[in-house]
Amino acid sequence: MLRGTASGLQFVFGGADFGEAWEAMAQQLAERPSFYRASQATAVFDDAVPDEAGFAAFLSALEGYGIELHGIYGGETFSSFAERFELVYLGSPPRPRVTSFERKRAARAERTVKLSETARSLQADFAGARADIAQRRARGEASVKKPLVGIEPPGIASPARFAAEPGTLYHRGTLRGGQALQQLGNIVVVGDVNPGAELVASGDILVFGALRGTAHAGAQGDANARVTALELAPTQLRIATFIATDDGKRRSTEAEVAFVAGDRIAIAPFAKVGMNR
Repeated sequence: MLRGTASGLQFVFGGADFGEAWEAMAQQLAERPSFYRASQATAVFDDAVPDEAGFAAFLSALEGYGIELHGIYGGETFSSFAERFELVYLGSPPRPRVTSFERKRAARAERTVKLSETARSLQADFAGARADIAQRRARGEASVKKPLVGIEPPGIASPARFAAEPGTLYHRGTLRGGQALQQLGNIVVVGDVNPGAELVASGDILVFGALRGTAHAGAQGDANARVTALELAPTQLRIATFIATDDGKRRSTEAEVAFVAGDRIAIAPFAKVGMNR
């Protein structure tokens, strides 16, 4: 089981077969290849020590996703096992905190605010935004990613394409995982944006297709920027410093627009909002 905690990700194997459990978690990571990037993680076992070759492959796969495993929970036999892989042995597995279903549902309902009968909102992840900004400053970068300036032959978006002056960047075709478009101004894509692809614009982003990758509009701090797509299902959505993620549950059969409303990112049908917001 893959779960998020206050201290980072946990890969919980328990007493399950290591290979089977990791295969299930690997499929979950593959669905959102860039979502967990730069995360700290721990592995949780009971007493069964995994095969060292299989565990080494597990570490290599995590590195490919940009995830750093820094420690292992498990029985005493894992002390020497962790040392061989230069990891921290964290002791016995932590006890999970038990929360009643009713309490969870009540807390979730309290956090949900409906903008209108048809609008839906995604809670802005301010903690994630602050952490992201802190990491950029620690690396000596700007607080928000700024587009780079360069020239590339027309019609090519591999791995990234940049525009030299503010304006609208028009891209025709599918953007695949690992490809990126960055623009001082607006971005218009006629095609799909697959998981793992990234769009970064200082202005608006408009996708005439399915947006399933990462989109960051208003990248230089414009909270009035918007993201519009015929199918709006991004792995991560940013407008200025506001961040929201897709839990995979929401689906729509019509074009939608995302915008900042109050202290969160809201999503509403384009037919209801249009250009007059």
